[in-house]
Amino acid sequence: MSKRKNKQVTLYSDGSSLGNPGPGGYGGILEYNGHKKEFFGGEANTTNNRMELRGVIEGLKLIKEPCDITVISDSSYVINAINSWLDGWIKKDFKKVKNVDLWREYIEVSKPHNIKGVWVRGHNGHEENERCDELAFNEAQRQKELL
Repeated sequence: MSKRKNKQVTLYSDGSSLGNPGPGGYGGILEYNGHKKEFFGGEANTTNNRMELRGVIEGLKLIKEPCDITVISDSSYVINAINSWLDGWIKKDFKKVKNVDLWREYIEVSKPHNIKGVWVRGHNGHEENERCDELAFNEAQRQKELL
């Protein structure tokens, strides 16, 4: 009996905040088998790093079965944490770590998946990253207008 191969999914994500803290937004694109799905959201009072991470979390929540996921982001904070820092943070019970609530949520939603992070330079012509940035910024603007 052959082992079933997980679906390969790419999750592009970006976050934005107008002020740090301030109104913020996240935007993302899920890509599977040539199909793309955009998503976005925001909060009235948040930080850039929180929105960067929230984008990844909300993208993972949209995936309904275990997958091999490549997270592509211009946030070195998020990518380094996913690839390197998280295990150490867990071992020290998140002492002196910011955004613990979101990292705990990330751990829960990431459990079924194999995830690796890939960093891309922001504002550098990467099509999906530019689109995520646009979605995140537009949502941050909308949050600001709601205040």
